[in-house]
Amino acid sequence: MVRTGLCWAAALLLLAATPALSDTAKARCDIYPAGQDALQSTGDCDFSQRQGFVTITLADGTAYDLEPVGDAPGNFRDAQGHAAYRQSGLGDLGQIFRLKDISIFVYWARDAAQGDAENATAPFSTDEFDATALLRCKPAGAAAFGQCPAGVMRMEDQQASVTVLDPEGQQFTMNFMNDMATGEPYVNATGREVVAVKEGESWMVTAAGSQTYEVPLVFLTGD
Repeated sequence: MVRTGLCWAAALLLLAATPALSDTAKARCDIYPAGQDALQSTGDCDFSQRQGFVTITLADGTAYDLEPVGDAPGNFRDAQGHAAYRQSGLGDLGQIFRLKDISIFVYWARDAAQGDAENATAPFSTDEFDATALLRCKPAGAAAFGQCPAGVMRMEDQQASVTVLDPEGQQFTMNFMNDMATGEPYVNATGREVVAVKEGESWMVTAAGSQTYEVPLVFLTGD
């Protein structure tokens, strides 16, 4: 990790909700294995950001150093060179960091983790969707896939609508439908142009010409 002088103006532009008391803030971190919703560990942690470089240090001393990548906010590389992403699914309570093997839910108030903190696919839950999952996703320029939380509403004839939280923290919905005239499947999205190709047991969807999502057929149908 690069250790440089403090630059809170840049830090606030990237993390408006981050406590601005110092370059290192006390927080609470919930750790989930990638793609799972079973809590692996929880406890106090330290969160620091300097000129876009982020370090999350757990109570046991384990540190995750994240280096910003490219011009798009929220894209990082960890110390091993793997892609990592920051998401804003916790609102003002904190932020989510998706790493290769784990997801870290960082809460600015250490006692604020409740409700969605028990759900790795937050802000989506089965209270509103038929099922939720962490979909493999990749923004433009990323070398490896990360995970994006998603919820699915299933319909008849194996049709479904999937709402996803993209790597930039924005929600949008992809619709997996059948053409009424031909019966052939097709994919569209609300507010975005998408290109979809069926590969084996998954749809590979490119949204806005840059973001790629892998949507398994079993997630759409439940079968």
